[in-house]
Amino acid sequence: MPLAATGDLVTAAAGARTAVAAFNIITLEHVEAVIAGAESVAAPVVLQVSENAVKFRYGRLLPLARAAAAAAERASVPVALHLDHVQSDDLLRQASAAGFSSVMYDAARLPYEENLAATRAAADWAHAQGLWIEAELGAVGGKNGEPPLDAHAPGARTDPAEARAFVADSGVDALAVAIGSSHAMTTRTAALDHDRLKRLTAALGVPLVLHGSSGVPDDELAAAVAGGIAKVNVGTALNIAMTGAVREFLAAHPEAVDSRKYLSVGREAMAETVARLIRVLGA
Repeated sequence: MPLAATGDLVTAAAGARTAVAAFNIITLEHVEAVIAGAESVAAPVVLQVSENAVKFRYGRLLPLARAAAAAAERASVPVALHLDHVQSDDLLRQASAAGFSSVMYDAARLPYEENLAATRAAADWAHAQGLWIEAELGAVGGKNGEPPLDAHAPGARTDPAEARAFVADSGVDALAVAIGSSHAMTTRTAALDHDRLKRLTAALGVPLVLHGSSGVPDDELAAAVAGGIAKVNVGTALNIAMTGAVREFLAAHPEAVDSRKYLSVGREAMAETVARLIRVLGA
């Protein structure tokens, strides 16, 4: 089917008090696994390409984007393409032509006023291209070599009043909020601030996004969706599943050299992870 629009999927999820799952992809096996997992539970899904993934692919967006789009168009469920954690304005401006319907512009590392100004400019450009745009306010942490986030540090979590002003002044369509999760966690031990989420949901009129969801236990994820999260980003959980399956296969088959043998095992493990997490989100 034709590519879906991220904004449509998120809006529908928010209206149904569920969340759409958005998975970060790095290889073609990631793409195929995410779609297979979503198809197995008959749910829509978002394929996300991060700026870091583009850097890994020699700085070229189109090869992975074109592969993802081709696979998405053959899926039996709605699939959207989202460009994630973009800091480069040059990469931002490649989004529309590469088939993306949405972008997450990441200026959260900057002081508030600079974040607001950069995000406002990005939102103006994105909307002129018909793109749905997400931003981040607060400190989710764990990206680009940052140390693990102290989610309890003063000022780390998103302030509801500040978030309301930021959304109004920036014009973004969705906001990623810091409520206790962190990127790149390899253990599922994050405890979310559900009271803060409740206040953020009441304060804002746009869908809320949870980043760093790989480190959040199932019951916490389900509670976050019930509390107003409408888009849940997952990346590290797929890499854990793939790496674990490949390691186990190679340990059992040290003579193996055909990469298809172990990559297929890794792809299947990722697809199972995708299906399980989508069920947790109620989508």
